[in-house]
Amino acid sequence: MKPIKLAVMTTMLAFACVPARAAEPIHIGVIGPFTGGSAAMGISMLQGIELAAAEIDKAGGILGRRLELIERNDQANNDRGAQIAEELTKGGLVDAAVGFVNTGVALAALPYFEEARIPLVLSVATGGLLTRQFAPPEYAENYIFRVSANTRIEVGKIVDIVMARGYRRVAIFADTTSYGQVGRHDLIKALAANGIAAVLNEKFNIGDNDMTEQLARAHAAGADIVLTYGIGPELAAIANGRARIGWPVPMIGSWTLSMSNFIDAAGADGEGAVMPQTFIEEADTPRHAAFVHDFHANYHTERMDSPPSAAQGYDSLYLLAAAIEQAGALDGSKVRAALEDLHGIVEGVVQLYKKPFSPADHEAVSAAEVVYGIVKDGRVVRLTPERQAAR
Repeated sequence: MKPIKLAVMTTMLAFACVPARAAEPIHIGVIGPFTGGSAAMGISMLQGIELAAAEIDKAGGILGRRLELIERNDQANNDRGAQIAEELTKGGLVDAAVGFVNTGVALAALPYFEEARIPLVLSVATGGLLTRQFAPPEYAENYIFRVSANTRIEVGKIVDIVMARGYRRVAIFADTTSYGQVGRHDLIKALAANGIAAVLNEKFNIGDNDMTEQLARAHAAGADIVLTYGIGPELAAIANGRARIGWPVPMIGSWTLSMSNFIDAAGADGEGAVMPQTFIEEADTPRHAAFVHDFHANYHTERMDSPPSAAQGYDSLYLLAAAIEQAGALDGSKVRAALEDLHGIVEGVVQLYKKPFSPADHEAVSAAEVVYGIVKDGRVVRLTPERQAAR
């Protein structure tokens, strides 16, 4: 018996000498387009999320556990997005998720998160249906939340400035993606409610780089403004096409006119483009200043490629972290319930969040948080009354 006892004691001592295993990290999925025409939004979103994760870990993590970001590039492809969602949820690889930029990709992916009861905070995608697809009473629990201005809010802001400036003969240019066509549909409806029918509706495909033919039709139809729903590269083709045919009408569109690949490709032809924004890269509050400074320092840049994407990604992770802390566990149902009834205030850079969600409303951003930006000297700045008058 003695040798057996000695062996057991030796084994116990050996285990006692091994440091206690660190708690398993909390796995957060981050899904977005990190290559291609939407990459300016996807990479900025990822960078904002990374900044938030580093800050949270430095402060002690969530429930005393560090964060591990599980990053996936959906390539702005619907099928790829669905494949990633299935991999992450059915494979048990994530406890929660943030991300998605493209409305069509999100629509293809969301059912997997809902079925797996894994909370997902949408950081950038704006399609109106996204947070309502699994809403009560048809569904008992909705696991999809959002920290970006949905299409309804965005369209309202576009129509408001069109009406305020007295434009009545509008031409609409929208890409053929779900994002573009949802925006186009909502824009037509909102304009009609104000007694305006577009003189021309044009569609264009991702990759189109010459819009002169469509713009010439808009010019001939007597349009006094171009309203856009698309992403950076094709929006630049519209701006450059206006200049090419000598037709300097104003250009107002969705928030994506703030993308760096629009601003850089359009150059002087993009100056003066106006769009609604949740966040503008100006240090107008101490919180904004700190975020902008840290972003530039970490990523060695003087300009964010997509400021709203970066800010919304950052805020998304902080809201999710607050919910997990409040839930005291990673159980999806408990985290969802916490998101719907967050206690205290979460200090973001888009806004201060005080009960941003409820069981009936999974939208954190309201029209009150959305301002207007204008392209000036190669970046987006706040549209002040003085700058508006100058237009």
